[in-house]
Formats: sequence, C-alpha cells, structure tokens
Amino acid sequence: MTVFALILAAIPLLLAGYAYLGYPALLALLVRRRRASRPADPADWPEVTISLPVYNEARVVGATIESLLALDYPRERLHVLVISDCSSDVTDEIARSYADRGIHLVRLPERRGKTAAENEAARHLRGNLVVNTDATTRLHRDGLKALVREFQDPTVGVASGRDVSVGAGGSEASSAESGYVGYEMWVRDLETRFDGIVGASGCFFAIRRDLFLHLVPEALSRDFASPLIAREHGFRSVSVPGAICYVPRTRSLKVEFRRKTRTMARGLETLWFKRSLLNPLRYGRFAWMLASHKLVRWLAFLTMPLLPIGVALLALGSRLAAGLLLLGLLGVALGGAAFLWPETRRPPRLVAMMGFLVGTSVAAFLAWLKAFRGERNPIWEPTRRH
Repeated sequence: MTVFALILAAIPLLLAGYAYLGYPALLALLVRRRRASRPADPADWPEVTISLPVYNEARVVGATIESLLALDYPRERLHVLVISDCSSDVTDEIARSYADRGIHLVRLPERRGKTAAENEAARHLRGNLVVNTDATTRLHRDGLKALVREFQDPTVGVASGRDVSVGAGGSEASSAESGYVGYEMWVRDLETRFDGIVGASGCFFAIRRDLFLHLVPEALSRDFASPLIAREHGFRSVSVPGAICYVPRTRSLKVEFRRKTRTMARGLETLWFKRSLLNPLRYGRFAWMLASHKLVRWLAFLTMPLLPIGVALLALGSRLAAGLLLLGLLGVALGGAAFLWPETRRPPRLVAMMGFLVGTSVAAFLAWLKAFRGERNPIWEPTRRH
C-alpha cells in the first residue's frame, strides 16, 4: 500500500518537476555557450498587414487603432485590417471612422469565433508578413520593427513578441500572473537560442504570408498552431525580446480562470491536430521540446488528483504525510478564498499566489475533460481587461 501511495503521489510531482524545472534547466545547459544574435534593419521595410480580430470592443477599439497607427513603421507599408466577428455594438462604426486613415474593416456575416476571423483575414492581406494582435493589448512603439527584423533570417517563419503583464496594483486579484508570464518569456528565450519556440504569443506575433494562408480549424488556436505549421514547412519560430507587448491583467481570478480553461482546451485540441510533430524520428529535438513544454505540462495537471489521493493513503500510517495533507488542504482553502476576495481589493500575496496555483490546476484539469468529451468552443469570448 505504501509503495502504491508513493507512486500515485510521485507521478504528478515528477511530471511537473520535469516540465517546469528540469526542461528549462536542460535548455540552459545546452545553450550556455550560445548568444542570441539579432539581424540588422532591412534595406527597405517590407509591407505588413496587421490583423486585428474584434468582437464588441467599442470600449477600446478606437484607442487600439490609434496605438497601431502610432507605431514606428513606414506608414505607406503598414496596413491595418480590423475583422469584426459580427459585433453587435458600435465597434464596426468606430473602425469605419478610420477609413480615411487607411483602416480596412471586414465584418463576418455571422459570429464564428476568433480563429474564423483570422482565417477571413487571409483574403485581404497586403505584403508578405502578417502581424496578429488583439484589441486589449498595447504594442511598444518600436515593437513592430523588432519583429520584422527577424525575417531577415530566411529560416525564420514566425516571430513572437515579449508579453509584459501590467495592471493597476491595488485592484488586481491576479497579480501572481505577472511572475508566470516572466517565467514563460524566459523559457521561450532559451528555446529560441536552442532551436525555436513551440508556441507564439497570442497577443503579438508575426508570420510569413505563405504560412498564414494555411487555414487553421476554427476551434483551434492560431498562435499555438503557427509555429507548428512553420516547423512542418522547414521554418523555425523565435521569441523577440525587443518586441514588447503590454498585456493588462484580467480584473479577477474568476475571469482568468475562464480564460485559462478555454485556452488550454483549445491548446489540447491544437496539439492533437498537429500530433505528428511529436514524432522524434521525424522532427528530432523539436518533438522533444514540444512534448516537454506542452504535453508534459498538461499531463502534470491531468494527473494532479493523484497527489492528494496518494498523500491521503500515506497519512493513514504517517504523521508527516498527515501534516502534508493538512498543509495542502490549507493551500486549497487559501486558493478558494482568493476567488471569493472582492475585486476592488488586492488580496495578501500568499492568498493571491494560492489562488493562481489552484485556479490554474483546476482550469487545466477541466480543459482535459473538455478535450476528452470532444467539446469544441470555436465561438470567441474575448477576455475583458482593464
């Protein structure tokens, strides 16, 4: 019984330990003598289409368009395409008011989701590079040039921006998200130096037009699928530290929980759709990276319920295990308290951290259940951010 309980408890711990500590440590060891090199400016900046899918974003779409028009990039080579996913507010009217400044609005006749809106953009592109962003983030003024420079390297198919989590300090219940975003960007930097990233930032990434034209099924995530499509066609994908994208934190852990459940479920579906890339005989170290960064991480959450079961069995004959079980239950209670915390007040750091950990674990487990049931959610529910 003791051995069985230890095995149960060890499975999720080993998976999580490898995915979040062992894998980055191996990458750091493999790239310790490598330095990232950044290409110089092109002789002529290429034409770029910015794809901006929106759904009922009247509150922010005007400011977003203004910020895109203010980017440091030759104006005659920058084209902004707003794709409305059949918005029912005045989003379309606001976008149309910028027509004299070169903003092109495309409206879907029925609501079909974010990926469908991005697929529609393929029919209206200008230039050989496509930049994907969304209405609730802001790009650093120099960020677009930083992305475009990477395509001076003919082996690069996708260039991803650097997410920076920002928010009004006193009103955020999800501040622990900031630390995780920083960790994720660090791992992507290591992957870039080794071979290339396995997933791009959904808030800001660029892709070669020929690769963008490979349409993605509407229930899947284009930001995850794009580096996979690039690798299938012999290109690598990179993370670009200078391409900064400011991502407002969600207003509460409840909103973040729903977002994580949705994005992880779509991620699992996307990985299944491109599962051939997990074949190490064909894709070598990229298959190892994809399995380590995505599959093993998600398997750790799927097997997480085994941990309390194993510890509970051990607690029947061990005071140490009983103490650990009580400590775990306290952590879950603190995580629950974070979800009940008023949105207008910032919770104590420990409460916020446990809320983030518990919320992420439960969201990921629910995402697995959605995937097992074959539940697809193509219809887009944008996360409303401050």
